[in-house]
Amino acid sequence: MPLPIENYALIGDLHTGCLVGTDGSIDWLCLPRFDSASTFGALLGDHDAGRWLIAPTDADATATRRYIDDTFVLVTRWQTATGVVEVTDLMPYGDRRADVVRRVTGVSGTVTLHVDLAIRFGYGSAMPWVRQVTDGDDTALVATAGPDAVVVRGPRLTATDHTHATEFDVAAGEVVDLSLTWYPSHRQPPAAVDIDAAIDDTVGWWQAWAARCTTPPAYEREVRRSLLILRALTHEDTGGIVAAATTSLPEQFGGSRNWDYRYVWLRDASMTLQALILHGYVEEADRWRGWLLRAIAGDPADVQIMYGLAGERHLHESEIDHLPGYGGAAPVRVGNAAYKQYQGDIFGEVMIALHEARQLGVDETEYSWPLQRALMQYVDDNRTRPDSGIWEIRGELQHFTHSRVMIWAALDRAIAGVEQFGLDGPVDRWRELRDEVRAEVERDGWNAERNSYTQHYDTTEVDASLLQLAQVGFVAADDPRMLGTVAAIENDLLHDGLLLRYRTESGVDGLAGDENPFLTCSFWLAEQYAASGRVDDAVTLMDRLVGYCNDVGMLSEEIEVATGRHVGNTPQALSHLALVRAADAIGRAQATRAS
Repeated sequence: MPLPIENYALIGDLHTGCLVGTDGSIDWLCLPRFDSASTFGALLGDHDAGRWLIAPTDADATATRRYIDDTFVLVTRWQTATGVVEVTDLMPYGDRRADVVRRVTGVSGTVTLHVDLAIRFGYGSAMPWVRQVTDGDDTALVATAGPDAVVVRGPRLTATDHTHATEFDVAAGEVVDLSLTWYPSHRQPPAAVDIDAAIDDTVGWWQAWAARCTTPPAYEREVRRSLLILRALTHEDTGGIVAAATTSLPEQFGGSRNWDYRYVWLRDASMTLQALILHGYVEEADRWRGWLLRAIAGDPADVQIMYGLAGERHLHESEIDHLPGYGGAAPVRVGNAAYKQYQGDIFGEVMIALHEARQLGVDETEYSWPLQRALMQYVDDNRTRPDSGIWEIRGELQHFTHSRVMIWAALDRAIAGVEQFGLDGPVDRWRELRDEVRAEVERDGWNAERNSYTQHYDTTEVDASLLQLAQVGFVAADDPRMLGTVAAIENDLLHDGLLLRYRTESGVDGLAGDENPFLTCSFWLAEQYAASGRVDDAVTLMDRLVGYCNDVGMLSEEIEVATGRHVGNTPQALSHLALVRAADAIGRAQATRAS
């Protein structure tokens, strides 16, 4: 059975990533991209879905782990009755290949280690043809199924019941290297990795990237790791930023709210871009803007809320029936039908991110501002259209207040592009529309009896997304209307001190089942507290939230409050970028109070 979600650590090469458990098993790896079919899929099933274990044979061995500073090179130290070993796991950066390297180093005594390798392509559906081949003076294992192949190097493995295994001893000072490399099956196996160079180059690249990071004094360590995670979820070549490295980790254990997050949401990517450029990574704006231009090229009427890593448009959602799901949470889904939805808020997030890039000195190109003008024309043409909202509601379309405010924000940033940067555009029309949307929200999205903005125009329910109204400048954080909304959110959505997105029992989402508190929403609440002067409340909540980071600083989507267990896809970009925003807000508030 897979481990608790919080027991996994990410390693990656900016093309894909794998999850390494505290037990020494890689239980999730898709090759060669984040959204490829899994080669190791035990996370959503069991051993038969594929995994790669390296661990001491001593059943009483204990493990501690860490990343080498500011990298995704993971070092797990095993303490056994006979000695100590370290396993260094990484996906080498910069070699333009899909490699996984696992180096075992003896620290003291002698330790016997066990290797268990089960390769299963196609989300566990394709049992490969496996053979031993000559590899210089050694042998290597080659596994092939359809278009996929991997070559595995290291100690010779023996086949038993569709698994390859071995045991070997490592004494103090000895080093044993293992590696796995994916390649298209019609080609010859690539040459062996120069592992010493791979480790040095990978550590050097990550640390150089992290050295450019500017962080607030508040929660510096958590912010730094969060920014590294956001970079690790960004594809090196395309600039696409995936929402998470996994699919179908459930929002409620045993439940059916299981979605594929290995795609690029315009919303999440835009907000990730904001977090990166505000902390020293201005050049990331150019790369992502290039992705955006390619992804939504053509008629703005064809714009989608999400795309594949390279801008692919068709993300057909299907169910993988042969996988039982994490802890039995079925179905396992590949693809995401939400790509067909209309979500009006995405235009606000995109325009905000691009405006902030301008403010930080990123010049518009020949095509980037015309793209934004085209998006604004689409906003104008669809200005009264109901949508599915930020949470991708699969129930009835509504005029969600958050979506309407983000339409206002899109218009506001387009106007700022003209007023502040001298760009050309129908600014009078945009001002007219902006004023119309504001008046509409204040009329239809405000409930005087509740003294609060509402989730949508036909309800008295509230939604945690309303916390973004102050973030985007629609209303001041300390405005009485915003404070009333916060009070309503606290009353309706706080669950043991953490926020739900909305009340699922209202039926608004058209789905069965329930979910746990959503980490992003709680970080938004901490940000709101800080911005409205409740600094002590902000710190108290923030301290609790960062306490949910696992031992290597990762967060998933949600938290099961009773146990503190991570729930949902991991690592979750939205959780980490909301952490960064909250830390920034707390840092500003503390500086203001100190002065």
